[in-house]
Amino acid sequence: MEAADEERPLLNHRRLPPQPQDECSRYTSDGTVDIYRQPALKRSTGNWRACVFILGAEFSECLCFFAVSKNLVTYLTTVLHESNVDAARNVSTWVGTCFITPVLGAFLADSFWGRYSTIAIFLSVYIFGMLIMTSSTALPWLLPRSSDESSGVHRAAVYLGLYLVALGTGGIKPCATALGADQFDVAVPAERVAKGSFFNWYYFSINIGSLLSATLLVWVQDNIGWTVGLAIPTVLIGFGLAVFVAGGKIYRYKPLGVGGSPLTRVSQVVVAAARNRRLELPDDISALHEHGGAEHTSQFRFFDKAAIVMPSPEKKGPWRLCTVSQVEELKMLLRMSPVWASTLVFFAVTAQMSSTMIELGMAMDNRVGTFVVPPASLSTFDIVSVLVWVPIYDAVLVPLARRVTGQDGGFTQLQRIGVGLALSAAAMAYAASVETRRLSATSMSIMWLAPCYFVLGAAEVFTSIGMLEFFYDQPPESMKSLGVALAQLAVAGGNYLNSALLGAVVSATGWIPDNLDEGHLNYFFWFMAALSVLNLLQFVYCSSRYKR
Repeated sequence: MEAADEERPLLNHRRLPPQPQDECSRYTSDGTVDIYRQPALKRSTGNWRACVFILGAEFSECLCFFAVSKNLVTYLTTVLHESNVDAARNVSTWVGTCFITPVLGAFLADSFWGRYSTIAIFLSVYIFGMLIMTSSTALPWLLPRSSDESSGVHRAAVYLGLYLVALGTGGIKPCATALGADQFDVAVPAERVAKGSFFNWYYFSINIGSLLSATLLVWVQDNIGWTVGLAIPTVLIGFGLAVFVAGGKIYRYKPLGVGGSPLTRVSQVVVAAARNRRLELPDDISALHEHGGAEHTSQFRFFDKAAIVMPSPEKKGPWRLCTVSQVEELKMLLRMSPVWASTLVFFAVTAQMSSTMIELGMAMDNRVGTFVVPPASLSTFDIVSVLVWVPIYDAVLVPLARRVTGQDGGFTQLQRIGVGLALSAAAMAYAASVETRRLSATSMSIMWLAPCYFVLGAAEVFTSIGMLEFFYDQPPESMKSLGVALAQLAVAGGNYLNSALLGAVVSATGWIPDNLDEGHLNYFFWFMAALSVLNLLQFVYCSSRYKR
């Protein structure tokens, strides 16, 4: 398949002859096409009429994802009877996988399938995984209860469903945002403004889905049953797929990129540089392949060897000879890598909200008056905090900071990330203090954990959104999607780091037993707070040396 081939939607149609010049104003000017691969009509395709379908599908996916992730640690400990440590590690590993698979989804969308087809295919995989998980809830009643083999079948079915869901979400997370943005022609002022609003509504739909999952669906799972609690989101995501496909005829589709996947281009530089490692770099940089005045930097000079032109008669392919521009794309990623690494500890901290902090909530008094608070519903405070802090940040903090810094955005992207890292360290110190007090008290209300969730929500507004801005803004236009994928990959790395830390700490110290009253979970929280402070210092050092 040629790199310049257009994105192929589900329907095909013969290509009509070019439109007359006087009718060009009827069509979009950004090269988008309709489902029949004809120039997209402004009046009948794209814009908000198409985004309603995309946002509907994204809302159902987020509702389904958070319905599983918010209460997964409870399911693993109470239904599959896993230990607290194993459940916390398995949750972190699964969530991490959910944020690794978007790299695969982005690659397939950019290189072969296009965003529309990728979303439709992966949504189908997602639904299949949810059907397996929902059906697995009936296995304890269908299989002999005392049989180790039956419990093994039940566990295998649950994890098969979980990792099919992780695979399915990988095709949705990187593509839904981009497909929604494709619906607006930036050459039209009104559509350019609407494109900015789309991101706000996209973020809003994610948080509303998370809020409903953390409250209504978690309550259904804890009080009515897991079958109903998983069947509801399964039905909703099936409806989301139907809604998404129904909008196919009014979407606008972008052609696949001429340069192919940016992940492929970067990989070609690494392979070509390794093959040419014994060659000497020329003194004249302009002698490198297709230099053409492209900006060249002296950092990471080893990778310049990928652009060395050899006077050899053998055929030179893209995996042996790359352009200077390709080399500089890889160097750009390497320059951003210290910032990316700093976010791993941050996401290891936020992973506590779906693992150890829920387990701590299960050991506390969850009665508030006559109402019983499910521990997984504590994440509601994180969501509410995000919804509160986003407008506060835009309307209050940015104008105040602008007067001090002179920056249009008030804070630089790196400053914004740093504030969130500091808040995450404070949240872990608070959680450690709460657990220390609980261990010395006869009973302690679960609501003492609410401030920790609220502070971590504020930290997400600074670090998570700042990171997305940074990794979208810094790369060149050809690598925007890869930058966003790297930001999502940091979430995966943080969850895997949390899983590794839990395993190492438990094997070395035994701080987190099944009965938390007999352990020292507070020591683990203090450890995470200290690690966060060290990470913040490393980030300050690296960010002060970073150059765009």
